[in-house]
Amino acid sequence: MHSTRQAAATVALTALAPASWGTTYFVTTQYLPPGHPMFAGLLRALPAGLLALVIARVLPKGDWWGKAAILGVLNIGALPLLFLSAERLPGGVAATLSAAQPLLVAGLALGLLHDRPTGWRLAWGVLGVLGVGLVVLGPQARLDAIGVLAGLGHTATMAAGVVLTKRWGRPPGVGPLTLAGWQLTAGGLLLLPLTLAFEGTPERIDAGAVGGYLWLGSMGGLIAYTLWFRGIGKLPVGASAPLVLLSPLVAAAIGLGLGESLSASQSLGFVLALGALLAAQLDGPGRIGTRTRETT
Repeated sequence: MHSTRQAAATVALTALAPASWGTTYFVTTQYLPPGHPMFAGLLRALPAGLLALVIARVLPKGDWWGKAAILGVLNIGALPLLFLSAERLPGGVAATLSAAQPLLVAGLALGLLHDRPTGWRLAWGVLGVLGVGLVVLGPQARLDAIGVLAGLGHTATMAAGVVLTKRWGRPPGVGPLTLAGWQLTAGGLLLLPLTLAFEGTPERIDAGAVGGYLWLGSMGGLIAYTLWFRGIGKLPVGASAPLVLLSPLVAAAIGLGLGESLSASQSLGFVLALGALLAAQLDGPGRIGTRTRETT
């Protein structure tokens, strides 16, 4: 019973990360200056990463300099693709692209972790994508080719980051805050020269934009990635990956809060996506709960 409660608590805390990422689309379109996805990614990553390094006071050693850089590029350095997708697509459509991540993770995990996905989780992964699609895609959805490619690119890099994070784990004595700090800093340092060279800074940053950047860097950055890397270390990769379905569902829920309504098919999709997310936390018929394993 204790292990079941512990597993549920781990899932709930890990789920806060993709739930917070679901607010990115609303914050980007409503508060941030348009046309600056690199700048948004930079402010989401580098200040939070440097703050984490100050708190943890631990730097990588040995081959972890390279590993932290690779993970930083995959998990953090591709953030401009997310903001570009959010700018060019309706929030729900942009968020839907992330729903493909569990299936990408399953394929990469098979090759890199030799972790064969169960038919149970694979089936619910497909149903989860279908459910999210029913919620946010429809005849009125505006599809922009660049936005779609950017969203899929970010989804693919995040999937690779999840699998490599699970494969490499963490060095002895290094906690998830430190790991998040390494990656946020590495990703931010990558984006810094690119932002200055190709995009520059917005001409005007008002109070709303300041609040948006603070939200994305704190809850959507340092806190979310710390919880995410903690969860990846504890949960099976097949259980953690479906949690990203929360991102498009939160984006859709924000739309409801702004006065949008759901049709019958959208309501069905919402229930289906939530059911898929919850079912993926189980091992399948005849097995109870999700086993957790702490990564040192």
